[in-house]
Amino acid sequence: MTAPALAPGGLALRRWILDLAATVLLMLTALVGFWPTFAGPSFLPAAVGGMLLGLAIAAVAAWRRWGILIIAGLTVGAYFVFGGALALPQTALLGVIPSLETLQKLAVGTVTSWKQMLTTVAPVAAADGHLLVPFLLALVFTVVTASLALRLARVAWALIPAGVLLMLVIALGTPEPAFPLVQGLVFAVASIAWLALRQLWAPQNMAISVSEVDPARAAHMRTRRLLAGVAVLAVAGGAGIATSAIASPAQPRHVFRDVIIPPFDIRDYPSPLQAFRKNVRDDADKTLFTVQGLPKGARIRTAVMDQFDGMVYNVTDGGPTSSSAFSPLRSNMAPEAEGLPVTLKIEIDGYRGVWMPTAGELAEIRFQGDRAEELRRGTYVNTATGTAVATPTVGKGDEYAVDAVLPVQPDDRQLAEVPFGHVTMPKPSNVPEELTSLAAETVAGAETPIEQVRALENFLSEGGFFSHGLEGEVLSRAGHTAERISTLVGADQMIGDDEQYAVAMALLAGQLDIPARVVLGYYPDEEQADAVVFEATGDNVHAWVEVNFDGVGWVTFNPTPPEDQVPNDQNTKPRVDPKPQVLQPPPPPQEPVDLPPTLPDDRESEDETLNLAEILGVILLIGGITLAVIALLMSPFIVIGAWKAARRRSRRSAPRTADRISGGWDELTDRAVDYGARLAPNGTRGEEAAVVASTLTVPRVTGLAARADAEVFGPTEPTPQDVDAFWQEVDEIVGGLGAEAGFWKRVKARLSLRSLLGGSAVSQGFQSLKEAAAARVRREPGTIESNKDTTPSSSERETP
Repeated sequence: MTAPALAPGGLALRRWILDLAATVLLMLTALVGFWPTFAGPSFLPAAVGGMLLGLAIAAVAAWRRWGILIIAGLTVGAYFVFGGALALPQTALLGVIPSLETLQKLAVGTVTSWKQMLTTVAPVAAADGHLLVPFLLALVFTVVTASLALRLARVAWALIPAGVLLMLVIALGTPEPAFPLVQGLVFAVASIAWLALRQLWAPQNMAISVSEVDPARAAHMRTRRLLAGVAVLAVAGGAGIATSAIASPAQPRHVFRDVIIPPFDIRDYPSPLQAFRKNVRDDADKTLFTVQGLPKGARIRTAVMDQFDGMVYNVTDGGPTSSSAFSPLRSNMAPEAEGLPVTLKIEIDGYRGVWMPTAGELAEIRFQGDRAEELRRGTYVNTATGTAVATPTVGKGDEYAVDAVLPVQPDDRQLAEVPFGHVTMPKPSNVPEELTSLAAETVAGAETPIEQVRALENFLSEGGFFSHGLEGEVLSRAGHTAERISTLVGADQMIGDDEQYAVAMALLAGQLDIPARVVLGYYPDEEQADAVVFEATGDNVHAWVEVNFDGVGWVTFNPTPPEDQVPNDQNTKPRVDPKPQVLQPPPPPQEPVDLPPTLPDDRESEDETLNLAEILGVILLIGGITLAVIALLMSPFIVIGAWKAARRRSRRSAPRTADRISGGWDELTDRAVDYGARLAPNGTRGEEAAVVASTLTVPRVTGLAARADAEVFGPTEPTPQDVDAFWQEVDEIVGGLGAEAGFWKRVKARLSLRSLLGGSAVSQGFQSLKEAAAARVRREPGTIESNKDTTPSSSERETP
């Protein structure tokens, strides 16, 4: 059963408006699930554009009563015409007109865009062509949903593609839902309201009998039913909200990309602080990288470490400033940052590693060179710490520009009354026990937060000595384990370098619940301070401490003694009144630590990832080939349907109205021929009507034939209104033929060539050949008919 034709001002118009509005609401509710995938609303123009195109195609096709083949053709055409402007503007001419590159990417994107999105770590960039997915989904599913709603009396069928779209968006998205409560509630309420209003506005449910007697009572009944439906929706929505508050899932949802792309884990990469002494020893005079545009007093950072486990200070996967904040590279990463905006141009020379040299609060990183695309796709950034990790590793020849904001460092006077920030830091483990009492004693005389931090800083920088432990220097062991830090603060002389002093201060601050973290990086010495280009070497590597103050942010502190502060005699004890020697207890037993696996040995996970990628590629290849084969096999049927549709349009739009009437009758007889009626050539309309009425049991055609003769041979030309009414009756009769036939008979009739070849030159040629062959058979001797004339009878043979 189909919906009524569009009638402006009538019930059908109101139902059309309802169906289109409900389709828009359901499509938007489903498509908004792409918000986390694109990290914002950048996908909305493509999705909304595809949705509006789909609504237009479905509405016009339903109004004109076009079939599925025309709808499919319009959808494909809209995809290629508008896809460049909405999904691939970077490839289109002037951002609107499709170019050859645009058409090529649109054609290939129907198969490859899904793989590209799933194999790119979210959030994905709109400029990479990922907008094809929301555009294509919005276009296709809007066409299907709106077409079903406008053409079928049971609107529930239209909810099926809408629900499928919602599930597809979830599966193609990220484990973190966009607006789960809002999406689910709006989708459910909109669906129920749509079904209820369509049921309420159905002709058989309009309370016609009551309204004829008492219109006021009928209106009251409709109002009461509407209010009852609203109350049910309100109760259901409230129950859903209350349930979601206590039944939120404990585990994140699983999506396709979880299987295809293993999640980024910062623990796969060892702490760069472990290689501090190696950088100092091996790269002291080696240019690692150069920086242009670095302001005086600014520092380059490579990593920010916030958790200690007794063995190493490292980034971690817990806390707001840890690796849990790492996300793929994107633009405008620091929209609210305050300070000095700078643009740094960094060129890598002898440096190699995953920890990228950056500075300040990162806004954008733009790679250059041959590996630009590879590095961009494999770079992750922690905007809270300014740490960037390039999983392909940066090496000699790589170049990139960094847009950053350098925070202004306040002085002690400005921090005099500022408390520490309320930042939750990962809790350290296996910290030497003596640090607790030492920290308390060190800050005993400090009254304000800044005085406490300065006391810790001065205790180390003024009371210790500097040494890298290299040749010609005082013995100083590398490392920053719990045992090394315990030895540093417990010895008669504190001797170490940035690695030990920065870790010691951060651990002492942690014992006082001061939010502190260790930063590794590079900065120029006094001789390089005024240089236009900073050439970083191993001699410029440093580690320092940052402490968070409320409303200010992270402030830099330098606990390392000056490099010229070295002991004159290794055996000299600087303390005038030394305390009695106390045997240091052995380090506390250390819990087993999950050390990050080294990359070269992690072959199984790499093989598994490669296998998954290969399997996905094979599946997509098979799917593409299958679609191509299906399209090839379906092409004859598409040609048949398009041929019939074109002939119908030419008949319907003939120049003379009388010819349109004749074309309508020809359209009816063609469909009757497709359904099995055998019409004699050159027959009158009355004769054809008699055959159709007897063969297909359609008595209405007899009156329609007489009407066609009257209109065509009448004294005046038929009016356009007469033509519309005649064609409407033709469509009703043809629709009745399909309704009474079975499914396979309807398919056979749609694909039949009888109406196309009947009366054509090809058909007449076949008929002439058939008649000529029959005549030849009758004339040739030796045939049955000729033998009847030439063979003598028995009486003739017996005569002498």
